[in-house]
Amino acid sequence: MFAAILPAQEPRPTFLPEPAAAPRSIFSPSTDLKPIRPKVPAPGDVRVYAVKQEKDRDQYHLRGSAEIETSEMLLKADEIDFDDSTKIALARGHVRFEHYVNGEKLQADRVEYNVDEETGKFFEVTGTSPAKVDARPGILTTSNPFYFQGKWAERKKDRYILHDGFITDCKVPDTWWIFKGPTFDVIPGDRAISRHSVFYLKGVPLFYSPAFYKSLKKYPRRSGFLTPNIGNSSRRGKMLGIGYYWAINRSYDLQYRNQYFTQRGFAHHVDFRGKVNENTDFGVTVYGVNDRGLKINDTVRKQGGYLASFNGRSELKWGWSARADINYLNSFEFRQNFTESFSEAVQAESHSIAYLTKHWSSFGANIVFDRDQVFQIGTGNVEDSIVIRKLPEIQFLSRERQISEKVLPIWVSFESSAGLLRRQQPLFATREFVDRIDFSPRITTAAYWKGFSLVPAFSLHETHYGSSFDNDGSANGRNLTRHAREFTVDLAMPSIARVFRSPRWMGGEKVKHVVEPRASFRDISGIGDFSKIIRFDETDLFANTRELEVSVANRFYRKRADGLVQEVLSWQVTQRRYFDPTFGGAVVEGRRNVLISSSDLTGYAFIDSPRAYSPIVSQLRYSHKIGLEWRADYDPLRKRMVNSTLAADYRTDHYYMSVGHSQVRNDPVLAPSSNQLTGSFGLGKENKRGWNLGSLAFYDYKKQVLQYLSTQVTYNTDCCGLSVQYRRFGLGTRNENQFRLAFSIANIGSFGTLKRQERLF
Repeated sequence: MFAAILPAQEPRPTFLPEPAAAPRSIFSPSTDLKPIRPKVPAPGDVRVYAVKQEKDRDQYHLRGSAEIETSEMLLKADEIDFDDSTKIALARGHVRFEHYVNGEKLQADRVEYNVDEETGKFFEVTGTSPAKVDARPGILTTSNPFYFQGKWAERKKDRYILHDGFITDCKVPDTWWIFKGPTFDVIPGDRAISRHSVFYLKGVPLFYSPAFYKSLKKYPRRSGFLTPNIGNSSRRGKMLGIGYYWAINRSYDLQYRNQYFTQRGFAHHVDFRGKVNENTDFGVTVYGVNDRGLKINDTVRKQGGYLASFNGRSELKWGWSARADINYLNSFEFRQNFTESFSEAVQAESHSIAYLTKHWSSFGANIVFDRDQVFQIGTGNVEDSIVIRKLPEIQFLSRERQISEKVLPIWVSFESSAGLLRRQQPLFATREFVDRIDFSPRITTAAYWKGFSLVPAFSLHETHYGSSFDNDGSANGRNLTRHAREFTVDLAMPSIARVFRSPRWMGGEKVKHVVEPRASFRDISGIGDFSKIIRFDETDLFANTRELEVSVANRFYRKRADGLVQEVLSWQVTQRRYFDPTFGGAVVEGRRNVLISSSDLTGYAFIDSPRAYSPIVSQLRYSHKIGLEWRADYDPLRKRMVNSTLAADYRTDHYYMSVGHSQVRNDPVLAPSSNQLTGSFGLGKENKRGWNLGSLAFYDYKKQVLQYLSTQVTYNTDCCGLSVQYRRFGLGTRNENQFRLAFSIANIGSFGTLKRQERLF
């Protein structure tokens, strides 16, 4: 056995040892590691090897385990004839070709290949190309390489053209799908194009494509038509959708999708994105429906509308940053009836904010433009909503800054704002621009003694309003100035701890139980007639009060055998004592009163009359094998649990289950009673092979209505998957059943009506 090195200009035969066997993995002795290429030829050199070699001038005749290798490729065959002057190799019998740069591997009966130009022809060819794994949510992935087979193929430097063949990424020969056509034009790492091809699933032809394009780039961008989708709905009828994606240039793109509902009309969806420069980007979305109307009894009710959103960010000069999240919805009824998301269907609010911000040292400055709209549930009219607008508001603030260390440390901070505001609702509306100026300085100190921590603070709240309420509840243009003084003191007492042997249900070896008692006192005074203040945000919720808050937190920490410490269980109980039950006359009997003293304690309103005590707020969390969180408020005035929220979940590698319960048992003045259940379970996960099943449901126990149900069944193979989803909406006037289908091809994409963000798997 002998071999020869063929330099580009002057061939000089040299003897090389036989290539070393591939090393074995020390972790899995039966698994070969990627072999180390011994004595790699230099660029421009050619290495030949054969059991028997003959040389006739520039002709090399290699017989028996013949090989030709360069720095970029390897050609193996039973016999190879190589012309060193033209650099053309003719290989016959069990031909193997591997390109080291792109990773493709080919097998053929006969090959004609030009080593210098990297062009050639492969006859009766089969081969593989490395998989491009795009591990994104909703994309089925596989490590299988792309497999292709054809009558013959040709390589032209950076591209392959396959004739009369097929491609797949399933395991052969028992493939689930193949794409078969007369020609496939592939540039590895760039793109693949097929013409007049037919897609087969288990040997059954499903669709014909005159031209099919697939990008193989890491971040693909190319204009083209989107895959059409079809579907069916009990309220919209048959659905047919088609769209176009326009890659305008490297920085901008536009997508338009049109959907036709046979019973309702046309829906339009537009997405426009741009990246102006490395510091600035934005996105615009518009969705609308030209609704012909839904026949309810003997009347036709139109529920069309539109929504628009804009989000963007920009890093400006001198440390300034700009952010924007703008949303506009012209009809809540439109959102409730045409959205595909349950969370959006029950969201009766629209929030928009844009701001400029800068932070330096302990200071910060913000210029804010804000618009909040809350729709009246069930009406869907723009007029039946509450709109609060800031156009604009300038904020200047400073976090705690230490100014003294003598005797006691002293910190100072402040918040200030000046803006033009407006509030509009069915009962009244302020003028277009109401000026409000607020300045709140704060001074804080702290004292420590034997584990006790005492933190007193004093604040002033000076606020000027350019408008106020009359006695009859209407807004006027008279100025109002509010002078409020706030004194707070927080007391943190030493924690009490005990270590004991861990019970089985907590796991670990030892458990540490820690009790953390805390108390705080707050006194707010100086506010005159609270009823004259127009409420725009939390700044306007201050009312006279003297209150004491007491809380106790129990925490259980688990220590494992490896020394890792985790919090397993915590339970915190909090209650406030109000020494002024009327809050300086701010409380109106028989009306829902929202004050700062209630809003920063619990998310549920509870003040509808003078009261001396708040509800007892309980928060329980547990995390070991299962996750559990229970928050409940017990009202001693009503002698019952007024609200409760429970959430529990259990997850393993392939299984999950969750359940939730939310109940409000309050006075109708405060909030309508509700009793809602939610639950979900799943067997499997996104890329699990075989059967996967999941379901999600929301049930209103009080109304006895199933508000939402989504059930999905998915079967994944090693290269593709089929998903079927059934969904039901039961909200307001919407009573709809939907069926969605999706066929996924691993590492390529999904076809059908089931969108990625709507899947359970």
